[in-house]
Amino acid sequence: MKVLGIIPSRYASTRFPGKPLIDLKGKSMIQRVYEGALKSKLIDTLIVATDDQRIFDEVVRFGGKVEMTDLSHATGTDRCAEVCERNPGFDIVINIQGDEPLVDARQLDQLIQALQKETVRIASLATPKISKEELHNPNRIKVVLNEIGNALYFSRNSVPYAPEGNLNYPFLRHIGLYGFKVNTLLEITKLNPTLLEKAESLEQLRWLYYGYNIKIVTTEIETPNIDSPEDLELVMNRI
Repeated sequence: MKVLGIIPSRYASTRFPGKPLIDLKGKSMIQRVYEGALKSKLIDTLIVATDDQRIFDEVVRFGGKVEMTDLSHATGTDRCAEVCERNPGFDIVINIQGDEPLVDARQLDQLIQALQKETVRIASLATPKISKEELHNPNRIKVVLNEIGNALYFSRNSVPYAPEGNLNYPFLRHIGLYGFKVNTLLEITKLNPTLLEKAESLEQLRWLYYGYNIKIVTTEIETPNIDSPEDLELVMNRI
């Protein structure tokens, strides 16, 4: 199957404006994401999708492929769909978050391998490596699975509910990388938003609401992302 990797990247982040262009030991964050994703053995083409000229110019500067997308897109998924429609001929698309400067190509290849199964239309990642602090951090998304490894629910809260001292459940922290069959991606971006996704501010709940299965691939590979300025120290120590 032919695979398109897309890195949606916008400048106007609510929690951390301009973060794609922050300097991480001599390279911008978007450059580190791009170079990490390029190491995938299964991605045929990699494109940054942005709505900001500054990010566009930065990707051109370091020699990456980049396309401008509509300013009105509400999510990175919508941005990916626009790039897909302009680049036909792919079977699978991987949505690589632009705030994952330590993205590991092995994670991307795990996703692609999951999507090579005919029955899998959407796939994402989760890790059992989750601290007590992350369990109660609303910027760290938690996910619970059914018996065949599909997502039952995602939440910013701890799911299932875990009061202090009751941490025996095998919690999973969601890693915000997504893979789609191209036709499925184009379908889900036409779905109406739901109250459920607005309540948690998690767009993947829209897909669950409308009956789409999300296959979760568990991984031991840990890649901290940057949601806010407070996350910088952890990532800088890992670079």
